[in-house]
Amino acid sequence: GQEELGILEFCLRDCTGISYMPAGHEGVQLPRPSGCVQGLQQGLLVWQQEAPSDFDLAYADFLTLDISMLRLFETFLETTPQLTLVLAIVLQSGGAEAYQWVGICTSFVGISWALLDYHRALRTCLPSKPPLGPGSSVVYFLWNLLLLWPRVFVVALFSALFPHYVALHFLGLWLVLLFWVWLQGTDFMPDSCSEWLYRATVATILYFSWFNVAEGRTRGRAAIHLVFLLSDSVLMAVTWLTHIAWLPSGIPLQTLLPVGGVCVLLGLALRLVYYRWLHPSCRWEPDRVDGTRGLGSLEWRQLPQNRRMAQLAQNFFPRVRDEAALPQKG
Repeated sequence: GQEELGILEFCLRDCTGISYMPAGHEGVQLPRPSGCVQGLQQGLLVWQQEAPSDFDLAYADFLTLDISMLRLFETFLETTPQLTLVLAIVLQSGGAEAYQWVGICTSFVGISWALLDYHRALRTCLPSKPPLGPGSSVVYFLWNLLLLWPRVFVVALFSALFPHYVALHFLGLWLVLLFWVWLQGTDFMPDSCSEWLYRATVATILYFSWFNVAEGRTRGRAAIHLVFLLSDSVLMAVTWLTHIAWLPSGIPLQTLLPVGGVCVLLGLALRLVYYRWLHPSCRWEPDRVDGTRGLGSLEWRQLPQNRRMAQLAQNFFPRVRDEAALPQKG
């Protein structure tokens, strides 16, 4: 009844710091770091059970999705700026030890892995679609890695050339991206202050990589963002070419820049392959198979649902509006 649901909501919020909102509740709240501890406890609880209940499994998924979003935010708010700073210092000094290059490469892999993990989490919010397979995961990981490292590299190169102006560069682009996010009419948080904090975080992610926040088909917005970032990256590379004598010659920058251009082309090719053959369309279908859980079933509505990630999944995977493509009931 309503009393039991109220007690359940209070317990989830009190134990995890994550607000569970039943279907129909307006507004969504961002996950809190305390949910990571509860997610580990819930995972151990499910692992110890021979036959875990549907509620335990759904609650574990609920926490896992929040952790995936927290990991993505932490990656672009902390790891990526730190990696850019390290690369700028290496470029200014003219060289680095072998273990430092290993750490830099590992950081790039970790950032791409966070993007893949977030994308796989979004995919689990689609009950009518299978989870992301190994082949699709490899393609998604590679095209993000191939497009990400040249972007971070040119930003670090610009930081090494003009350490006093890189903050102005970031602030200028960040304001443009923040304005663009605002134009898309995001409605993700329960109040305006939290919504602007969410938009500021998204604008920071967009400075380095693609992140969709609006419902509908994403092809046009993704193309605009890609052209914007590529144009900015080319301008920063041209700036380096006009001030080539400012940096030490210990690092083969004349080789890294063409290699970065080739990686961008390969990343674009893999991105087209993924969105052409491996990216699912969001088709929210009713139950037509016995034993499956649908979005409209009473059992599914009574289980914990992560409405944050479900809303982002609806934004990221465009809905198929062609009802004729759906099989008709007898």
